[in-house]
Amino acid sequence: MNAITLKNNQLALSNVTKPVLKANHVLVKINQAGICSTDLEIVKGYVPNFDGVLGHEFVGTVDEIGAGISQDILEKRVTATINVGCNSCAVCAAEGAEHCPDRTVIGIINRDGIFAEYVSVPQENLVFIPADVPDELAVFTEPLAAALRIREQLCVPPSQSVAVVGPGRLGMLVGWALSLSGNEVVMLGRREQSLDLAKKWGLSTGLTADIADNDFDFVVETTGNEAGLAHALRITRPHGTIVLKSTYAGPANVNLTKLVVAELNVIGSRCGPFEPAVRLLTTPQAQKILDMIDGRYALSDGLAAIEKAAEPGVRKILLKP
Repeated sequence: MNAITLKNNQLALSNVTKPVLKANHVLVKINQAGICSTDLEIVKGYVPNFDGVLGHEFVGTVDEIGAGISQDILEKRVTATINVGCNSCAVCAAEGAEHCPDRTVIGIINRDGIFAEYVSVPQENLVFIPADVPDELAVFTEPLAAALRIREQLCVPPSQSVAVVGPGRLGMLVGWALSLSGNEVVMLGRREQSLDLAKKWGLSTGLTADIADNDFDFVVETTGNEAGLAHALRITRPHGTIVLKSTYAGPANVNLTKLVVAELNVIGSRCGPFEPAVRLLTTPQAQKILDMIDGRYALSDGLAAIEKAAEPGVRKILLKP
């Protein structure tokens, strides 16, 4: 089958073997896949020695089932949580697969991803997609879940001033999710043009460089670059909170003195809850997410799609086998 692979830092459209089903796994035929910033960082070297199929945002149809799985799920549309734990350690028992020391992660750590025609995933990772959520919206389940993770981790009082640094792929979803509970969310970008979509969504906007020091109680950094992290530190008030959503291929050289002097709270935030994300995708308001799609490519043009996704200002690029 066709797949986009990365090996020895070389990106390629490859012909790879169709996955062989294990017990309690299903084979999913990919309907749509999304390219995210993590995929682009992996291409840059974020995951050392990555060797396999890229990608983790998808919606597909159950095509085959392994031993021990009911045939009732055949032909069902699904996505899947991306972390696969060992299911035997204390971390898995207490916290789930996300922090299992021996976990694999779809398209990221020791498990092939979804920039392909098919992917094999454990049944326990499946999340079913309602009939009224089209494929092009369902493909946003994983990043929307990551945005909702902030709400799981922290209580943000509606009276707190909130900024999201970076109105890009993840930042827009974070801003929308945080606005749902009444917070005024200010989306911050480097250029006026980058804020057009935020304005269309009814979110407040501003240029990051124009924001005064110590201006916000709660800041989420989603830019994926050092400058964005430096600004997030700069604009957070003493005793305020910074949520870090970016992953970097290299080290971030940022002066962290303010963390100590201003006694800031710093929260790392990663994968989130899929079921609430799917519920949000069924609401009329979720249709606006389709505005984020900046291109649709066939899997056979996947290398061009990844190149396009890496261009400044581009948000979601979709792949279809």
